Amino acid sequence: MSLEIRVLGSGAGGGIPQWNSAGAACTRAREGDPASPRRTQTCLCVSADRERWLLLDASPDLRAQIEQTPVLQPDPSRGPRHTPILGVALTGADVDRVAGLLSLRESQPLALHATDIVHAALDENSIFDVLSPAQVPRRMLPLDHEIELLGPNEEPSGLLVEAFVVPGKAPRWLEGRAERSGDPGYTVGLHVRAARGGASFHYIPGCAAITDALRDRLRGAALLFFDGTFFRDDEMITAGAGAKTGRRMGHVSMSGPRGAMDGWADVGIQRKVFIHLNNTNPALLADSPERRVVESRGWEVAWDGMEIIL
Repeated sequence: MSLEIRVLGSGAGGGIPQWNSAGAACTRAREGDPASPRRTQTCLCVSADRERWLLLDASPDLRAQIEQTPVLQPDPSRGPRHTPILGVALTGADVDRVAGLLSLRESQPLALHATDIVHAALDENSIFDVLSPAQVPRRMLPLDHEIELLGPNEEPSGLLVEAFVVPGKAPRWLEGRAERSGDPGYTVGLHVRAARGGASFHYIPGCAAITDALRDRLRGAALLFFDGTFFRDDEMITAGAGAKTGRRMGHVSMSGPRGAMDGWADVGIQRKVFIHLNNTNPALLADSPERRVVESRGWEVAWDGMEIIL
C-alpha cells in the first residue's frame, strides 16, 4: 500500500502574500511573479487508498484549500452531506494549526486527534465547542506509541501515526497564562505510515532545535517535511518585520551552524522538504541566492499543490 501526500498549504502564519506585508516575497506574489507563488498556510492531507483522507493540521485557509483539492470534496452520489476527510491530526495548538477546525463545524462526523495538552488547550477556548463531541470525537495521540487512526465511527483509515515531542514552546495565545506551558506535547512531530506496505514519512512543521535524539529517531527516513520558517535566525529583526529571533519564536532556521541544513546533513534522510515558510524568508523566491543554497544542499521547498507518492 502506498501513501499519497498533498501539500494543501506551504506558508507560515499569514501565508504569502500576508495581508499587511510589503516585503519582497509578498509584493512579487501580488504582482503575479512566478518566482514568488502565492502560498496558503501550512496543512497536508494524506491517504493510503485515495478514498479516505487525513488532514495534518487545520490551517486558517482550510476551506479554500479543500475547494482547491478535488479529492477532498463531497461526492454528490453519496447524498447531500459527504466528505472523504475522516479526521484531523494536530501537531500543536498554534492558531495556524487549529483555526481551520472552525471551518469543519457543519455537523459533519470527523475525528480530531491530538496530544492531551493540545486537547486541553482547545477545551479552554469555548469557541471550539462548535465542534460538537457528538459529531467530532476528540481522540488522544499518545507520545512515542504508534496507533492506527480511526474515523469518527471507528472506521479504519489505513494510516498508522506516532506522535513524538520536538523542541518548541506553548502557543503565543497561551503564553503567560498556561501553567503547563513547559509540558511535552505542545509541539510534536508525526510519523505517518501505511498500515499495509510500510511506506512512511515524517512531518515536523515547527521545531526549535535539532537534538541528537531527534536525529536518531529520523535516521534513514524516506521523507521529511521540516520547519522552513526562517532562513536566518535574525531574519525578522533585519527585515524590520519583528523584534524576535527565530529561536525565540520556536523555530530553528534553515541556515547557520545550528540550522536545519547542517542538523540533518548526515542522517541519511532520502528526501527533505522545507515547509511552513514565513513571508520574510528569502528562500521563498525561486531566483534568490538563498534558494540556490537550499537546493544545493539537497533540499526542496514545498509549494501549494505539491503531490508526493511513496
